[in-house]
Amino acid sequence: MNVLIIEDEAPSARRLHRMLKDLGVEVDKILHSVEESVSWFSGKPHPDLIFLDIQLSDGLSFEIFDSIDIKSAIIFTTAYDEYALQAFKLNSIDYLLKPIDEDELAYAVEKYKNFKPLKSAVQLNFNDIKKLLVNPIERTYRKRFTVKVGQHLKLISLEDIVCFYSENKGTYLHTNENRSYLMDITLEALQEELPPDEFFRVSRKFCININAVKDIINYTNARLQVKINHFNEQEIIVSRERVKDFKDWLS
Repeated sequence: MNVLIIEDEAPSARRLHRMLKDLGVEVDKILHSVEESVSWFSGKPHPDLIFLDIQLSDGLSFEIFDSIDIKSAIIFTTAYDEYALQAFKLNSIDYLLKPIDEDELAYAVEKYKNFKPLKSAVQLNFNDIKKLLVNPIERTYRKRFTVKVGQHLKLISLEDIVCFYSENKGTYLHTNENRSYLMDITLEALQEELPPDEFFRVSRKFCININAVKDIINYTNARLQVKINHFNEQEIIVSRERVKDFKDWLS
């Protein structure tokens, strides 16, 4: 498998390179700009797979393909909100929101391997995606969830949920009544259904409601500990890679 990373932030590129190496995936080249990428593609065979950041130092990475007929499969690595990512799903192997989660990266790589025989059928309509970035579609988010309680179904309003968390391969919501309910959806899928101004995934295990935050404490290794109302079962730690985005979300 020939793999290329196009990413203008050197620390992010190095981290992705290291994470892929841990998965047994060797990266052949790292490019950092539109200009460098166009030059490289002009004289080299196209790789099997590209990890593609959207916003590069000298423009959108889509500009690379205005003059290059891309032959590679794409996995987007992006900080863009989910409104555009729905379109990416239709045209690419996968997308990864920064900071990239190890489990989600492993899943994306495995998804590519399974999809590889159909790679030639992957055609990216970059113009449509660029239009979507400029004129985002209106997103609607969940206002309530249904959970099973014995033989009954219970409706829980989003405003009554203080957090979602994963434990023992299950996903749970926790309410301001200090009760947890098992759900039939993954934490990854939940992210697409929650309003991003109210809910933030602070780690692989927790997605919290901003209205439930009661204290934020400096923690070891440049991380943060978050205490939320009506939840004392586990420590909620903001992973180091997500601290900056978390602080931005709070402001």
